[in-house]
Amino acid sequence: MYPGPGGRWKPAPGPEPRVEGREERAGSGDYDAATAFLGEWGRFQRLVFFLLSASIIPNGFNGLSIVFLAGTPEHRCVVPRGANLSGEWRNASIPLELRGGQEVPSRCRRYRLAALANFSALGLRPGSDVELEALEQEPCLDGWEYSRDVYRSTIVTEWNLVCANDWKGPLSTSLFFVGVLLGSFISGQLSDKFGRKNVLFATLAMQTGFSFIQVFSTSWEMFSVLFVLVGMGQISNYVAAFVLGTEILGKSVRVLFCTLGVCIFYAFGYMLLPLFAFFIRDWRMLLLALTLPGLLCIPLWWVIPESPRWLISQGRFQEAEDIVRKAAKTNGITAPDVIFDPSELQDVNSQKQQTYTILDLMRTRNILTITIMSVLLWMIISVGYFGLSLDTPNLHGDVYVNCFLSAVIEVPAYVISWLLLRNLPRRYSMAAALFLGGCVLLFIQLVPSHLRALSILLVMLGKFGITSAFSMVYVYTAELYPTVVRNMGVGASSMASRLGSILSPYFVYLGAYDRFLPYILMGSLTVLSGILTLFLPESYGMPLPDTIDQMLRVKGLEYRPPSSSTRDTKEEEENPEIFKSTAF
Repeated sequence: MYPGPGGRWKPAPGPEPRVEGREERAGSGDYDAATAFLGEWGRFQRLVFFLLSASIIPNGFNGLSIVFLAGTPEHRCVVPRGANLSGEWRNASIPLELRGGQEVPSRCRRYRLAALANFSALGLRPGSDVELEALEQEPCLDGWEYSRDVYRSTIVTEWNLVCANDWKGPLSTSLFFVGVLLGSFISGQLSDKFGRKNVLFATLAMQTGFSFIQVFSTSWEMFSVLFVLVGMGQISNYVAAFVLGTEILGKSVRVLFCTLGVCIFYAFGYMLLPLFAFFIRDWRMLLLALTLPGLLCIPLWWVIPESPRWLISQGRFQEAEDIVRKAAKTNGITAPDVIFDPSELQDVNSQKQQTYTILDLMRTRNILTITIMSVLLWMIISVGYFGLSLDTPNLHGDVYVNCFLSAVIEVPAYVISWLLLRNLPRRYSMAAALFLGGCVLLFIQLVPSHLRALSILLVMLGKFGITSAFSMVYVYTAELYPTVVRNMGVGASSMASRLGSILSPYFVYLGAYDRFLPYILMGSLTVLSGILTLFLPESYGMPLPDTIDQMLRVKGLEYRPPSSSTRDTKEEEENPEIFKSTAF
């Protein structure tokens, strides 16, 4: 998703209505009619489609870069050269522990060196003269030595984020998602105030700039604070690009951009991550290599236009008309003498609008139930998606191949979800994807340890199911809420997904105590969310509700009509076209 799954394709995360607020109310139909002469898929639209989609690629490899930046190699306690131990005692200085059904050297403990030095000086031999299990142990007082088979260096090896400090690794990931959550709050307001294009490039610069500074981090604390800022920049430019595309492109292309366009390019960026990491094993050089492609977006400033809809909402009619005329020239079409009539658009803008607040999501039992179910659904799906994405280093086999497979599996997941949205009921499509993802994760614990390929296959099938559900849940949720609170409803659900992404690193962290525990928890929650989905109303083929009274009813919930004092007004509001075109 954010995403994707960053989270992923959610245009307006946050509790306040935004994305297409004023401009949709300002006569979306009038705008579409005025610009219909441009056509749907001319050279201008293709240019905007692919360039905005391409701007998402850096989000794909930066969003999950922590998989390799914070990779934890095999490690054990350092035994100093001056410890006065014989070779035999030095080899026996690390106790064995049971891990994964095998006895391996301990990662966090060693036998007390002072005692070993005495035994070595007396000529005693480990095992035969001295019972090792009875010896006193101590922590790694002199640091750790790390295997370089997979990583040359990571933030874990640089700042020793292991043993007593192993909680700092998942916290770094969570702090990135905290930045995503904070960026979700401000990105909508910023793009509404300063424009989609300005915010898109400002936050691209923010993401690239703070990632570059991260390369020179001198401590874990500095790295983590900068990671919060990178997360803020990443989600903000993702949202700005998403909204800019939906506002410039026509009805038929809009759905393709929001589903396949954005998501496929995100997955392509995700695929590039293990490729970069395979050839660059040092975390600072890897982060630098992942940061520099952001500079390639600079020339796009002179190609990607501002949203004409936003310009009209700001009263800047001439600028909007200039952009549309330039688009017509690009498409080889002659524009009419007058494209926008300021007086008509201002008349629509001046119409009185009723104000709705977050409390309206709890006005009736029906909308309250849908809100609670949506929040739980988004949070669980987000935990599953990011949990499986972050867990790839812990799978059997090559970490780089596993990460690449985790990225590749998203492409068919997005295509399948798009086809399901076009042709089948939402409720059963979502439930099937969630049941598939959850059940295969629960089945992993039953796979014999020697069938490692089967375990990886099941994890990828689980990722396929959850990614498909992540792709569908946004459209489904948007169709359930009425126009008057749709952005707020989707925003509240999207906030829940951010909380899920913040929690997801700790689901992976539980694997240190039991290898199958993360899969059992994620699988169980995913199956429960699939059951929950079956109680939601079916929106496929149904007209989008405009008011709270028009909402579809939750199954099994007794309907009590609201009192006249709280009944919705008869005010009609234009549906956002992105949802309108996906509803059928």
